[in-house]
Amino acid sequence: MSQVTFKNRIIFLFLFSSLIPFIFLGLISFYTINSILSNKVEHTLQSKLEQDLSNLENILNNVNHVSQQLAFGVGTNKLIEEMNNAHEPFERIQLVNEIKDELNVISFSNPNIGLMLYYYPETSSYKFENFGIRGEFRPEQLPIMEKYSDITYFGPHKSYSSSINQYVFSTLRKVNILDQDVYLYIETGRSALENLFAPLNRKNDSRRLLILDNNGSVAFSENQQAFAEGSLFPSNHSTTKSGTYGAYFWNKATSNQGWSIVSFIPVNELNAERNQWFLQIIMFFFVFLIVAVLFAWLLLKMVYIPLNKFNNEISSLIKTNAEHTALTKIPEFDYLLYQFRSMKRKIWNLYEEIEHKEKKRADLEVEKLLYQINPHFLMNTLDTVHWLAVFSGQEKINKLVLSLNKLLSYNLGKMGEATMIRKEVESLNDYVQLQQIRYDFQFNVNIEVDDNTLNMPIPRFILQPLVENALYHGVSDAGYIYVEIKLRGDQELEITVQDNGAGMRKEEINRLLLEDESNSKKVGMGIGVKYVKRILEANYGDQAKLEIKSELGKGTIVSLRIPVG
Repeated sequence: MSQVTFKNRIIFLFLFSSLIPFIFLGLISFYTINSILSNKVEHTLQSKLEQDLSNLENILNNVNHVSQQLAFGVGTNKLIEEMNNAHEPFERIQLVNEIKDELNVISFSNPNIGLMLYYYPETSSYKFENFGIRGEFRPEQLPIMEKYSDITYFGPHKSYSSSINQYVFSTLRKVNILDQDVYLYIETGRSALENLFAPLNRKNDSRRLLILDNNGSVAFSENQQAFAEGSLFPSNHSTTKSGTYGAYFWNKATSNQGWSIVSFIPVNELNAERNQWFLQIIMFFFVFLIVAVLFAWLLLKMVYIPLNKFNNEISSLIKTNAEHTALTKIPEFDYLLYQFRSMKRKIWNLYEEIEHKEKKRADLEVEKLLYQINPHFLMNTLDTVHWLAVFSGQEKINKLVLSLNKLLSYNLGKMGEATMIRKEVESLNDYVQLQQIRYDFQFNVNIEVDDNTLNMPIPRFILQPLVENALYHGVSDAGYIYVEIKLRGDQELEITVQDNGAGMRKEEINRLLLEDESNSKKVGMGIGVKYVKRILEANYGDQAKLEIKSELGKGTIVSLRIPVG
């Protein structure tokens, strides 16, 4: 991974890890506030409407109770009957005053009761009113909210009382008086609907209200354009309490008698408060975002940059002992950086010391081996044996000693010194002659070398172990070993050693390629395929390849591929 890529990933990691909590908090807050506000506004509107419905039901129940008391009672009705039968003016005036006193007592004892009077539909006249009447009294023109057999409820309308100028509810009930068609008319009082059903009666309330009869038709509307009186309300299901219609949001509450009141408010007004909260949330979110960026910047400066310098130091640990990064100007990180550099210098010093000791030990081992073998003494002795064989006429012994002398002289050459393929092939021929004399069976070795490769450099003592391995693993009488050296393109040298011996199992191949040197079986001069593998790794690294293919009863093929140049 390049430094740029590593840096970009670390920066992204810090920024992402820093921003995630704030983004997550912002989204949760946005969703939560939106849900809370929506539920709160709708719940508040519905609760307020239900409270209005409850107050209205109480007021109408009170009016209904008073109308029942007067319509079916004995006292007032008896006075009216006596007045109708009285002939003396004084007696009639006295009875009228008693009736009004009775009505005033009821009116004063019930603050939710306003105008009261007795209405005579045959003559379209009224009597016994407790307040002055404004204009002409026409109950048939009032909006009917609900009509029953004995009573009619009228929806919000301007009061007929001259003392107040507000919207009221009213009832009209037939009075139980014999031989007369008389109705009792009662309005709600001044304070009964102080905050309900009329813009003039309400302060700081943007709601508008509807009255729905039992059939769901609009009996009263404060917005004739959106909800015309007499029209059917868009949602007439009793279970549906809220919804939207056009540009309005509405809530509905249904009374026990079946009629309903509906409040509606423009959607844009409903969303005004929520939008204000959303604006505040967005502002808070941007504040959180700025804080997150600042936090990420602090992390980048105080954590990432020092860690990146540590990464550079660690990356250079195996390359050089030099210091590549400046101090971080953060005491804790600078102290750790100083400790790491001190450790780095100690590791490099220890590495150089071990390398020097290993080289010295290897040189001593080689020197010890050379002293043990004493090649000059050995070759001088073989040379003496050679001349004795010549003087004695022993040609076979002479040939054997010459081949052995040449082979030892080549193989005991300077350690690590490269040779040419020509000399390696000549040494291999001397080795083959010795083995043909040594073994009691006949085998042939055929060596084919590309002329273009004869002067190419090659590690010393690399062919003999492969041929030795072929002899050791199954070549018998009439055996055949084929050695081929050729160029493979312009970049690779290929060496192949093939035999027709007994072949090897896969386990044996793995042992030859993978076994430790201490566990290797010593054959011939004690050097095996393991040596070839090690010498290739030492000279070419991963660029050289060693492969072994074998099949039982059919032979073995060992292939080397060595880079050229």
